[in-house]
Amino acid sequence: MSVVHRLTAGWLVDHLSFINQCGYEICDSFAHPGDVTRSISVTSTEDCRSTSTFAAALSSSDGPTYSPGDAIETEGKPAKTRYMFREEFFDISKPHIAAAPEEQLCQGCPEVSLAEIKANSNREEYQEGAKSDIGDSKRKRKCVFNQGELDALEYHSKVRKLIWEGTLHLVQEGLKSGFLHHTTAKLNCGKNNVPQHIVCGLAELCEMAKQFPAVNESDHQAVHVLEDETSCPEQDLLSCVVENSSNCAKTIVLMGQKYLVPPKSSFLLSDISCFQPLLNYKKKYDVIVIDPPWENKSVKRSNRYSHLSLWQIKQIPVPALAAPNCLVVTWVTNRQKHLRFVKDELYPHWSVKTLAEWHWVKITRAGEFVLPLDSLHKKPYEVLVLGRVQGVVKETLRKSEGVLPIPEHQLIVSIPCSLHSHKPPLAAVLAEFIKPDVECLELFARNLQPGWTSWGNEVLKFQHIDYFTLLQNE
Repeated sequence: MSVVHRLTAGWLVDHLSFINQCGYEICDSFAHPGDVTRSISVTSTEDCRSTSTFAAALSSSDGPTYSPGDAIETEGKPAKTRYMFREEFFDISKPHIAAAPEEQLCQGCPEVSLAEIKANSNREEYQEGAKSDIGDSKRKRKCVFNQGELDALEYHSKVRKLIWEGTLHLVQEGLKSGFLHHTTAKLNCGKNNVPQHIVCGLAELCEMAKQFPAVNESDHQAVHVLEDETSCPEQDLLSCVVENSSNCAKTIVLMGQKYLVPPKSSFLLSDISCFQPLLNYKKKYDVIVIDPPWENKSVKRSNRYSHLSLWQIKQIPVPALAAPNCLVVTWVTNRQKHLRFVKDELYPHWSVKTLAEWHWVKITRAGEFVLPLDSLHKKPYEVLVLGRVQGVVKETLRKSEGVLPIPEHQLIVSIPCSLHSHKPPLAAVLAEFIKPDVECLELFARNLQPGWTSWGNEVLKFQHIDYFTLLQNE
């Protein structure tokens, strides 16, 4: 289980353990002499920006190609290849910015007024500006707050004590059990060992897919099931939901890059302009988790990923995908503009009733906030807004089914992944609020989960084989 401790305040979650329990073991059927396990090779190209239509790379005449992690069959025995997510991505051993001694979590929660938070933030900004001015001409920030910052400070002042005290209780349990450690040895290998080519391909492939010939939906399958020793053109993967219905992991190759697909999972690789295949899948979901690419200044400056306008986010067909009384969970940045939009516009537009706000709190292996709690620019927490599609089933009926009502102000505390926007798993923490064996969907996903359908133009991003290490061959 990814839940290490469950207290009244919330959950202490082991994100790395969850990934490694997803079953990244490639199992193959009994083989004859000379048989090998073959990946599903969709396309192979040297240039990710090419706009040509690719042919399927594998054919019956191709010779076998081996790479690290490929399992070779032995006569009469199934080969198994097991992968584990690389530990160094969760080696957060010290805060990104150290808090002052009196502001550290272990000191207890000081009573701080909104005025004091503003003053502390001004001091922090002035110090950071002074550091940046050494040796260059950068200007120190003026100690003036705009309306967005004032709104964020006011919100922070309301949730600050809940986050501090709840995190402290969960961290104390983690230290007692040994999951967290006051002193943590640094791992030898770092994230920079991962080849840079892993950033290439998926979003660009979705753009290229728009140039493919239109598919006649009446003649096209809604689902592509992954099988061993088969190949298919990339158009098949981009025009229908891909499903791994087996109990073992599978591999696919897109544009020369290998990705791992966990068992009992399905996905659609597409952007918001190509939603129809997911609707054609004809599933209604009891849980929908959404992590929209919110527009903000840093995203615009960095050009790290494409963002959607608020109007575009409202066009996502959640009502067409949701089962009655579907639980909808939306990740929100700490901008109050986005939080108000979700609660006041987005959820009402989808006929979703807001039930609660939860917070994901990021800590180090020693149990410290990764950033000072009162930092102005970045907080060590993110917000989740939970709601239910309004339907005929009342809360009392859900109680009789063994499903608890959604509580307010729960915390999900975890060591974050150092890979940008790799969110913690929600399956285990939501389990007590939903019926077992329900259909679950993640929108704007960047990774896959067993038992879930995932959609997005980077839906396989963190499934790239270079994020994993080969544990053993059996």
